[in-house]
Amino acid sequence: MVFSNLENGYTDLPPGKLAAVVTYLEMRTPPLTPPRRAGDFNIRRVVEPKLDWYRNLFRAIGEPWLWFSRLRMSDDELRAILNNEAVDVFLLTHHGKDAGLLELDRRHMPDIEISFFGVVPEFIGKGAGRALLDFCLAAAWQHQPQRVWLHTCTLDHPGALSFYLNAGFVPYKRAIEIANDPRLTGDLPRNAAPQVPIL
Repeated sequence: MVFSNLENGYTDLPPGKLAAVVTYLEMRTPPLTPPRRAGDFNIRRVVEPKLDWYRNLFRAIGEPWLWFSRLRMSDDELRAILNNEAVDVFLLTHHGKDAGLLELDRRHMPDIEISFFGVVPEFIGKGAGRALLDFCLAAAWQHQPQRVWLHTCTLDHPGALSFYLNAGFVPYKRAIEIANDPRLTGDLPRNAAPQVPIL
């Protein structure tokens, strides 16, 4: 899509499509405040994660926000990413229960992308996200990147953008993402994300 050809105003989407405004954010210097204690949360790297385990956790975290990208990948495509030596997958647990997922992508250094970051719904608002982000930033900056970046969108948790802004990320770009509704393609159940109507 060429942005110079976009007109102001509303653009109709055909049935079965979703649109989200994506905000890209970056951090070009490490945080000044040291990471806080993770409390009852533990974080560990998962080397060559099993695909079923990864997809189940990805779905548990992302279903309320219509995460679908990794669910549409073949086993070979997903394995090639997760097993890449420049991709780090981390698991957040709480008393042995899977609670969150972090993925750092170092394939395009000197930039590091936080490609996936989230916690399961029951741990939202309980310090899990903060513990994971503190760990994430420390892990990313130890590689001495030029910047750490990520993106979030209007389908994500309503507090996601302010969470990243409060952590010191700075917005630098917006985009519009249009995709087939994953509830209609069978990638997610039809009752996922009831706050977003199916058309």
